[in-house]
Amino acid sequence: MPVHSKFEMFEDNWRTSMGGWFPGEKVILRGRDVFTELNHSSWMEYLLFAVTGKESPRIARLMEGMWVICTSFPDPRIWNNRVSALAGTTRSTGVLAAAASVAVTEATLYGLKPIKGATDFFYRADGRLNQGENLEQIIKSELKQYRSVYGYGRPIVRGDERVEPMMAFARSIGCGEGKFIKIAFEVAEYLSNSRLKYQINIAAVCAALLADEGLSPMDFYHMATLAFTAGAMPCFIDALDQPEGCFFPLRTSRLNYTGGEEIKHWRV
Repeated sequence: MPVHSKFEMFEDNWRTSMGGWFPGEKVILRGRDVFTELNHSSWMEYLLFAVTGKESPRIARLMEGMWVICTSFPDPRIWNNRVSALAGTTRSTGVLAAAASVAVTEATLYGLKPIKGATDFFYRADGRLNQGENLEQIIKSELKQYRSVYGYGRPIVRGDERVEPMMAFARSIGCGEGKFIKIAFEVAEYLSNSRLKYQINIAAVCAALLADEGLSPMDFYHMATLAFTAGAMPCFIDALDQPEGCFFPLRTSRLNYTGGEEIKHWRV
Protein backbone atom coordinates (compact mmCIF):
# COMPACT_ATOMS: atom_id res chain seq x y z
CA MET A 1 0.00 0.00 0.00
CA PRO A 2 1.43 3.45 -0.88
CA VAL A 3 2.35 5.50 2.16
CA HIS A 4 -0.10 8.27 1.35
CA SER A 5 -2.96 5.75 1.09
CA LYS A 6 -2.12 4.37 4.53
CA PHE A 7 -2.34 7.80 6.11
CA GLU A 8 -5.50 8.70 4.21
CA MET A 9 -7.27 5.80 5.94
CA PHE A 10 -6.57 7.45 9.30
CA GLU A 11 -7.23 11.06 8.43
CA ASP A 12 -9.97 12.22 10.83
CA ASN A 13 -10.67 8.54 11.49
CA TRP A 14 -9.53 6.24 14.27
CA ARG A 15 -11.05 2.78 14.58
CA THR A 16 -10.79 1.24 18.03
CA SER A 17 -12.24 -1.69 19.92
CA MET A 18 -11.29 -0.15 23.27
CA GLY A 19 -14.15 2.32 23.52
CA GLY A 20 -14.73 6.03 23.64
CA TRP A 21 -16.41 9.04 25.17
CA PHE A 22 -19.80 10.13 23.83
CA PRO A 23 -20.11 13.73 25.07
CA GLY A 24 -23.22 14.32 27.16
CA GLU A 25 -24.23 10.67 26.91
CA LYS A 26 -21.88 7.84 27.99
CA VAL A 27 -18.41 6.33 28.15
CA ILE A 28 -17.71 2.87 26.74
CA LEU A 29 -14.76 0.63 27.66
CA ARG A 30 -14.34 -2.66 25.80
CA GLY A 31 -18.03 -2.71 24.99
CA ARG A 32 -19.16 -1.99 28.55
CA ASP A 33 -20.93 1.16 29.74
CA VAL A 34 -18.72 2.74 32.42
CA PHE A 35 -21.61 4.56 34.12
CA THR A 36 -24.02 1.62 34.36
CA GLU A 37 -21.98 -1.59 34.02
CA LEU A 38 -18.57 -0.77 35.50
CA ASN A 39 -19.61 1.86 38.04
CA HIS A 40 -19.24 -0.50 41.03
CA SER A 41 -15.75 -1.66 40.07
CA SER A 42 -12.81 -0.74 42.25
CA TRP A 43 -10.15 1.34 40.55
CA MET A 44 -7.86 -1.71 40.26
CA GLU A 45 -10.68 -3.84 38.85
CA TYR A 46 -11.32 -1.09 36.30
CA LEU A 47 -7.62 -0.90 35.39
CA LEU A 48 -7.43 -4.69 35.05
CA PHE A 49 -10.42 -4.69 32.70
CA ALA A 50 -9.01 -1.78 30.71
CA VAL A 51 -5.60 -3.43 30.27
CA THR A 52 -6.53 -7.08 29.86
CA GLY A 53 -10.29 -7.36 29.33
CA LYS A 54 -10.43 -9.63 32.39
CA GLU A 55 -12.96 -9.19 35.17
CA SER A 56 -11.58 -10.63 38.38
CA PRO A 57 -11.83 -9.07 41.84
CA ARG A 58 -9.27 -11.63 43.03
CA ILE A 59 -6.62 -10.63 40.49
CA ALA A 60 -7.32 -6.97 41.22
CA ARG A 61 -6.90 -7.60 44.94
CA LEU A 62 -3.67 -9.50 44.27
CA MET A 63 -2.37 -6.54 42.28
CA GLU A 64 -3.34 -4.14 45.07
CA GLY A 65 -1.37 -6.26 47.52
CA MET A 66 1.64 -6.16 45.21
CA TRP A 67 1.48 -2.39 44.90
CA VAL A 68 1.36 -1.97 48.70
CA ILE A 69 3.82 -4.66 49.77
CA CYS A 70 6.30 -4.61 46.91
CA THR A 71 6.61 -1.31 45.07
CA SER A 72 5.75 1.90 46.89
CA PHE A 73 8.30 2.45 49.65
CA PRO A 74 8.52 6.11 50.82
CA ASP A 75 12.32 6.25 50.93
CA PRO A 76 13.98 9.04 48.88
CA ARG A 77 17.18 7.03 48.52
CA ILE A 78 15.40 4.57 46.20
CA TRP A 79 16.22 5.33 42.56
CA ASN A 80 12.86 6.48 41.24
CA ASN A 81 11.88 8.17 44.51
CA ARG A 82 15.08 10.20 44.36
CA VAL A 83 13.76 11.81 41.19
CA SER A 84 10.57 12.85 43.00
CA ALA A 85 12.54 14.25 45.91
CA LEU A 86 14.75 16.19 43.51
CA ALA A 87 11.61 17.60 41.90
CA GLY A 88 10.40 18.70 45.33
CA THR A 89 13.67 20.31 46.33
CA THR A 90 13.64 22.37 43.10
CA ARG A 91 9.99 23.32 43.72
CA SER A 92 8.69 21.57 40.64
CA THR A 93 5.14 20.16 40.49
CA GLY A 94 3.73 16.88 41.74
CA VAL A 95 2.66 15.85 38.25
CA LEU A 96 6.17 16.32 36.88
CA ALA A 97 7.64 14.52 39.89
CA ALA A 98 5.35 11.52 39.44
CA ALA A 99 5.84 11.40 35.66
CA ALA A 100 9.63 11.52 35.97
CA SER A 101 9.63 8.84 38.68
CA VAL A 102 7.48 6.56 36.54
CA ALA A 103 9.82 7.13 33.59
CA VAL A 104 12.90 5.93 35.49
CA THR A 105 11.16 2.78 36.73
CA GLU A 106 11.76 1.42 33.24
CA ALA A 107 15.24 0.36 34.28
CA THR A 108 17.25 -2.79 33.68
CA LEU A 109 18.00 -3.75 37.30
CA TYR A 110 14.72 -2.78 38.94
CA GLY A 111 11.16 -1.89 38.08
CA LEU A 112 9.32 -2.65 34.89
CA LYS A 113 11.92 -4.53 32.83
CA PRO A 114 12.57 -7.19 35.49
CA ILE A 115 8.81 -7.52 35.95
CA LYS A 116 8.28 -8.16 32.24
CA GLY A 117 11.47 -10.23 31.89
CA ALA A 118 10.64 -12.56 34.79
CA THR A 119 7.15 -13.25 33.45
CA ASP A 120 8.56 -13.98 30.00
CA PHE A 121 11.16 -16.33 31.50
CA PHE A 122 8.54 -18.38 33.36
CA TYR A 123 6.39 -18.82 30.26
CA ARG A 124 9.44 -19.88 28.22
CA ALA A 125 10.64 -22.20 30.99
CA ASP A 126 7.24 -23.86 31.25
CA GLY A 127 7.16 -24.41 27.49
CA ARG A 128 10.58 -26.04 27.53
CA LEU A 129 9.66 -28.21 30.52
CA ASN A 130 6.64 -29.43 28.58
CA GLN A 131 8.99 -30.37 25.72
CA GLY A 132 11.02 -32.63 28.02
CA GLU A 133 13.91 -30.40 29.11
CA ASN A 134 14.85 -30.33 32.77
CA LEU A 135 15.08 -27.20 34.89
CA GLU A 136 18.86 -27.28 35.15
CA GLN A 137 19.22 -27.23 31.37
CA ILE A 138 16.83 -24.30 31.11
CA ILE A 139 18.58 -22.24 33.80
CA LYS A 140 22.04 -22.89 32.39
CA SER A 141 20.82 -21.92 28.94
CA GLU A 142 19.33 -18.70 30.33
CA LEU A 143 22.56 -17.83 32.13
CA LYS A 144 24.65 -18.58 29.05
CA GLN A 145 22.53 -16.38 26.83
CA TYR A 146 21.69 -13.50 29.19
CA ARG A 147 24.25 -13.88 32.04
CA SER A 148 21.41 -13.60 34.54
CA VAL A 149 17.88 -14.76 35.25
CA TYR A 150 15.30 -12.02 35.71
CA GLY A 151 13.76 -12.22 39.17
CA TYR A 152 16.82 -13.60 40.95
CA GLY A 153 19.61 -11.78 42.74
CA ARG A 154 19.54 -8.30 44.24
CA PRO A 155 22.08 -5.47 43.93
CA ILE A 156 22.01 -4.29 47.56
CA VAL A 157 21.32 -7.28 49.81
CA ARG A 158 21.07 -10.99 49.12
CA GLY A 159 17.58 -11.63 50.46
CA ASP A 160 14.31 -9.86 49.69
CA GLU A 161 12.18 -8.91 52.70
CA ARG A 162 9.07 -8.65 50.51
CA VAL A 163 8.88 -12.30 49.45
CA GLU A 164 7.45 -13.77 52.65
CA PRO A 165 4.74 -11.14 53.27
CA MET A 166 3.74 -11.19 49.60
CA MET A 167 3.35 -14.96 49.61
CA ALA A 168 1.38 -14.80 52.87
CA PHE A 169 -0.97 -12.22 51.35
CA ALA A 170 -1.35 -14.22 48.12
CA ARG A 171 -2.29 -17.36 50.04
CA SER A 172 -4.77 -15.40 52.16
CA ILE A 173 -6.83 -14.66 49.04
CA GLY A 174 -6.50 -18.13 47.50
CA CYS A 175 -3.44 -17.63 45.29
CA GLY A 176 0.11 -18.93 45.54
CA GLU A 177 -0.24 -22.62 44.71
CA GLY A 178 -0.05 -22.59 40.90
CA LYS A 179 2.54 -24.18 38.63
CA PHE A 180 4.42 -20.97 37.86
CA ILE A 181 5.02 -20.03 41.49
CA LYS A 182 6.26 -23.57 42.07
CA ILE A 183 8.65 -23.20 39.13
CA ALA A 184 9.79 -19.86 40.59
CA PHE A 185 10.85 -21.42 43.88
CA GLU A 186 12.39 -24.46 42.17
CA VAL A 187 14.57 -22.08 40.15
CA ALA A 188 15.40 -20.25 43.39
CA GLU A 189 16.48 -23.46 45.06
CA TYR A 190 18.79 -24.32 42.17
CA LEU A 191 20.34 -20.85 41.96
CA SER A 192 20.81 -20.50 45.71
CA ASN A 193 22.79 -23.76 45.74
CA SER A 194 24.87 -22.79 42.71
CA ARG A 195 28.12 -20.83 42.75
CA LEU A 196 26.06 -17.67 42.06
CA LYS A 197 24.09 -17.98 45.33
CA TYR A 198 21.25 -15.97 43.81
CA GLN A 199 18.13 -15.59 45.96
CA ILE A 200 14.65 -15.09 44.61
CA ASN A 201 13.49 -11.47 44.53
CA ILE A 202 10.04 -9.97 44.42
CA ALA A 203 9.97 -9.60 40.62
CA ALA A 204 10.00 -13.39 40.24
CA VAL A 205 7.36 -13.89 42.92
CA CYS A 206 4.95 -11.34 41.46
CA ALA A 207 5.60 -12.51 37.89
CA ALA A 208 4.87 -16.13 38.79
CA LEU A 209 1.76 -15.29 40.81
CA LEU A 210 0.28 -13.32 37.92
CA ALA A 211 1.34 -15.88 35.31
CA ASP A 212 -0.70 -18.37 37.34
CA GLU A 213 -3.64 -15.97 36.89
CA GLY A 214 -3.14 -15.92 33.12
CA LEU A 215 -1.54 -12.49 32.72
CA SER A 216 1.00 -12.12 29.92
CA PRO A 217 4.34 -10.28 30.29
CA MET A 218 2.85 -7.19 28.63
CA ASP A 219 -0.30 -7.40 30.78
CA PHE A 220 1.85 -7.30 33.90
CA TYR A 221 4.02 -4.53 32.47
CA HIS A 222 1.03 -2.32 31.75
CA MET A 223 -0.63 -3.07 35.09
CA ALA A 224 2.57 -2.18 36.98
CA THR A 225 3.28 1.11 35.20
CA LEU A 226 1.86 3.28 38.00
CA ALA A 227 2.71 0.91 40.85
CA PHE A 228 5.57 3.01 42.24
CA THR A 229 3.75 6.34 42.53
CA ALA A 230 2.50 5.84 46.11
CA GLY A 231 6.14 5.78 47.20
CA ALA A 232 7.26 8.61 44.95
CA MET A 233 4.65 11.16 46.03
CA PRO A 234 5.48 11.10 49.78
CA CYS A 235 9.12 11.73 48.87
CA PHE A 236 8.10 14.71 46.74
CA ILE A 237 5.87 16.11 49.49
CA ASP A 238 8.58 15.62 52.11
CA ALA A 239 11.11 17.49 49.97
CA LEU A 240 8.64 20.36 49.56
CA ASP A 241 8.64 20.75 53.34
CA GLN A 242 12.44 20.95 53.49
CA PRO A 243 14.63 23.97 52.55
CA GLU A 244 14.82 24.49 48.80
CA GLY A 245 17.77 22.85 47.06
CA CYS A 246 18.87 20.86 50.12
CA PHE A 247 18.20 17.29 48.97
CA PHE A 248 21.54 15.45 49.32
CA PRO A 249 23.83 18.41 48.44
CA LEU A 250 27.47 17.60 47.67
CA ARG A 251 30.25 20.11 48.26
CA THR A 252 32.75 20.43 45.42
CA SER A 253 35.70 19.67 47.73
CA ARG A 254 34.45 16.09 47.97
CA LEU A 255 34.79 15.57 44.23
CA ASN A 256 37.90 13.76 43.01
CA TYR A 257 38.54 15.96 39.97
CA THR A 258 41.26 14.81 37.52
CA GLY A 259 40.55 17.10 34.56
CA GLY A 260 42.38 20.12 33.19
CA GLU A 261 43.58 23.03 35.32
CA GLU A 262 41.36 25.52 33.48
CA ILE A 263 38.21 24.37 35.36
CA LYS A 264 39.78 22.88 38.47
CA HIS A 265 38.76 25.81 40.68
CA TRP A 266 35.23 26.27 39.41
CA ARG A 267 32.56 26.34 42.09
CA VAL A 268 28.84 25.75 41.74
